[in-house]
Amino acid sequence: MAKKRSSTIWLLVIGASLVGAAVWGRDYVTGGSEISRQIEGAKVERGDVRISVIERGNLKAAESVTLKSELEGQSTVLWLIEEGKLVQPGDLLCELDTSGLVDRQVQQEIRVQNAHAAFVKAQQNHAIQQSQNRSDIRRAERELRFSKLDLEKFKDGDLPQELQRLDEDILIADEELSRATQDLKWSEELASRGFLEQTQLETDRLSKTRTEVRHRQAQRAKELYESYEVPRRTEELEAEVDEKMSELKRVKLQATARIADYEADLRSSEATYNLEKSDLAKLEKQIDGARLIAPVAGMVVYAVENEGRWGGGEPMQEGRSVRERQDIITIPSAEGYVAEVSLHESVLEKVTTGMPCLVTVDALKEAFAGEVSFKAVLPDQQSRWSNPDLRVYRTVVRVHERDPRVRPGMSCSVEILVDELDDALYVPVQCVFFDAAGAVCFVAGGGEVEKRPVTVGANNGRQVVIESGLEEGEVVLLSAPAGRLMPAEAGDDEDAGSWDRARSEAGQSAPEPTKQRRSSGREERSYPTGAPGASPTGRRPSSFGSARTEERSKGVSAHKGGEPPAGVEAAARTGGEPGGLPPGEGSEHEPNAEKAPPAREN
Repeated sequence: MAKKRSSTIWLLVIGASLVGAAVWGRDYVTGGSEISRQIEGAKVERGDVRISVIERGNLKAAESVTLKSELEGQSTVLWLIEEGKLVQPGDLLCELDTSGLVDRQVQQEIRVQNAHAAFVKAQQNHAIQQSQNRSDIRRAERELRFSKLDLEKFKDGDLPQELQRLDEDILIADEELSRATQDLKWSEELASRGFLEQTQLETDRLSKTRTEVRHRQAQRAKELYESYEVPRRTEELEAEVDEKMSELKRVKLQATARIADYEADLRSSEATYNLEKSDLAKLEKQIDGARLIAPVAGMVVYAVENEGRWGGGEPMQEGRSVRERQDIITIPSAEGYVAEVSLHESVLEKVTTGMPCLVTVDALKEAFAGEVSFKAVLPDQQSRWSNPDLRVYRTVVRVHERDPRVRPGMSCSVEILVDELDDALYVPVQCVFFDAAGAVCFVAGGGEVEKRPVTVGANNGRQVVIESGLEEGEVVLLSAPAGRLMPAEAGDDEDAGSWDRARSEAGQSAPEPTKQRRSSGREERSYPTGAPGASPTGRRPSSFGSARTEERSKGVSAHKGGEPPAGVEAAARTGGEPGGLPPGEGSEHEPNAEKAPPAREN
């Protein structure tokens, strides 16, 4: 009996399974029309739409004093003041290990003394050489001056005097010859008369001959002096002058060369001495800088060093090694705070400096007014470690209001108010679809569904402004009926092409897609994560919002061949809505909303 009852139960289970499979197969073949009928539409509404960008960020002091390690190389923190303690100017905050620096200081003092001795020696040698050069130059100039005087003396003194002497010798010789000739004449006349002896006559004749010889010798002496001695002596004296001039030049050149060696030695020794003194002063400054003193009053905050590929790091603590120029302690000022956020490139052009902002501090649950004070020109390089395809730009928002409860490092949500559209016609982003004809909506009415082209405007990630094509109060579907979307051009993914066209019509720049290949072999474009309406995986759905709500709600596929829709596949991987923003990724206010939507987590 028990066996028969068990068999009956199994037969009922198998039958129910077959019936269920048949029903599922019918729904699968018909495209889930019954499920589609259960999806509700959304009304076209008119009202104020706030266009804003919401990002996560952290608070930090607008102005702060950061104390860094001034010690070269690695050093160790010996003592560190407690974090959060209020200090006054002059208080000791940190002390670094300087044992190695003290040993280097002693050795450096010895090198300074040796360099000073070499410098003094070089100074003395330079002074001695300068004195020697001056003496050598003065001696050479004196010898040149003497040689010029000798030449001048010969030409203007010795030469005329010697010529005059030779002329006088000739003149005397002439007078003596004339007298001897007269005496001989008188002696010959007296001798012819017998009044003079023959011996006396011969003596007179000899005297005449002697005077003639003297006369000829005087003439030849003058001729020889003028012909040979004068040119020779002149040339000797002129050559002596030239030689002394050359000697003076050589002495000056030698003095320049010798003093150049000593000057180079002096400069080298002076530079070495100054370098050694500079190194000693640097060591002394580093030893003094090992004691970090508070320059201003404030609260002590330990610096956290970003380490490794994924960022993050350990806070400062005693015994930790620090490198040169590494931040150790920060003393923030209580005069004001700023919020640092990272803007994705897809919303970068929406934000400009000076835009108003609302900064909501998570810990206080309060919002403070602020404005964008800085927007980076280049993307943040640190974000590429976590995602090479991600491009975010550092943005600073200054908080206008002050609150003593605000602390540096608090997390916050920053809403940047881009624009306020008054009396705009809008629908949820899930209601706009794209095909080869452009943006379309499916309007439900009278038991029929009308496919109607629309012109879309700005969107805030939740609502999209309809510029034309719809009327207020009409109902538009949140999911496209099966088979109603026209395929896109061959070779392109219809979803990606539709998104590009929508962004172009809305006056926004679309992010550059990158093609990926699915497991089925079909190419699929992916967009950077963080773009409005993008899933964390980077895939762009077929509409601004959920294009496959029907399949997501029932968990079945409306595609033939058993392949799940792209939106369901993305939702299964990310946990978000297919074709729409992931949970909590709404970036702007809903129209007429009193509270800001949840902020997107960075």
